[in-house]
Amino acid sequence: MSTSPRILPTGAPAKMMHRAARVEDWLHFKRERSARKRGYLPTVIPYAGYGSTEWVRILCRVLLAKPEKPEKPARTVHHRWRAERRDAGIRGWRSFTSVPVNDVTVTIEINGSTHRVRADRGGVVDTVVQVKLTPGWHVAQLHTDDAFQPVDAPIFIVAPSVSHGIISDIDDTVMVTTLPRPLLAAWNTFVLDEHARVPTPGMAVLLDRLAATAEGAPMIYLSTGAWNVAPTLTRFLSRNLYPSGALLLTDWGPTHDRWFRSGQDHKRANLRRLAQEFPEIRWILIGDDGQHDEAIYGEFQRDFPGSVETVAIRQLSPGEAVLAGRPAKAAKVVTDTVEEPHDPRWVYGPDGASLARQLAERGLL
Repeated sequence: MSTSPRILPTGAPAKMMHRAARVEDWLHFKRERSARKRGYLPTVIPYAGYGSTEWVRILCRVLLAKPEKPEKPARTVHHRWRAERRDAGIRGWRSFTSVPVNDVTVTIEINGSTHRVRADRGGVVDTVVQVKLTPGWHVAQLHTDDAFQPVDAPIFIVAPSVSHGIISDIDDTVMVTTLPRPLLAAWNTFVLDEHARVPTPGMAVLLDRLAATAEGAPMIYLSTGAWNVAPTLTRFLSRNLYPSGALLLTDWGPTHDRWFRSGQDHKRANLRRLAQEFPEIRWILIGDDGQHDEAIYGEFQRDFPGSVETVAIRQLSPGEAVLAGRPAKAAKVVTDTVEEPHDPRWVYGPDGASLARQLAERGLL
């Protein structure tokens, strides 16, 4: 989401905000006022970003949080175990009960320069900062005017010579969900212990090999999940040895003109953006055949044929396909409606090992 002001043509009336969005803003206002009375302060939650040697994309969210109290040393192994579980924020529901701070100013400090931007109505900052940096990982420091100390946001800078990049879906691609799609988001967010999330067999090795083969390639995790679960997903990816990369998630809830944001539009928009930001990069796209990845990647390949190196699709098992909302017997029929699977650049397999063998045959590993 851009933090730039929206400029309308002269004389054009601004569209009235959707009623659901107005109700959401009113609730945020009430909750923010109550939380501030209880001593809660704005806290910046940093997310990994990316950029070129001329600019960076900064991503974070501002929430109201209770100031941390000094912790007493754990007296026993049991107390240490409970403290570790608590500190890890195991259940994602806590992140959804946090109060986003509307229209707050965030200061970005990077490579000696300072920039001030404003968060959107959901507390999200998604902005581009012009700055010269060398390729590799860097750190931007972010804080609000009320913060006691800044937080670090990792930024991966892509070298001009890099020719390949990796974009991967999350649910049913790097993480096995085995849940009906209507319940997936709620279960993963509000109920499931993050240590119970299961990595897809072989996918961590596949992505790690791709990242090692294409040295300096940007690694992007593109998902329809909400920003609220970004810390949980980051810990999951790290614990299961997936390569580090930027998370591109979305903000749940009403928009200015509709009840809910479209996850498919979110993916399409970010794919187009990446193709325009890095026109020389050919992307390795990784997803699954459970819902919309094939269609979205197919559209992207048609619109930006020079930006696609290959597409690797994880095939769900018959049981997973049914839970994903597609009858197992219909999976092949739907696949055949997409033009690109007949392209030799498309590979299919049930796990990371199968996809890796096919990508190796094509010289990508």
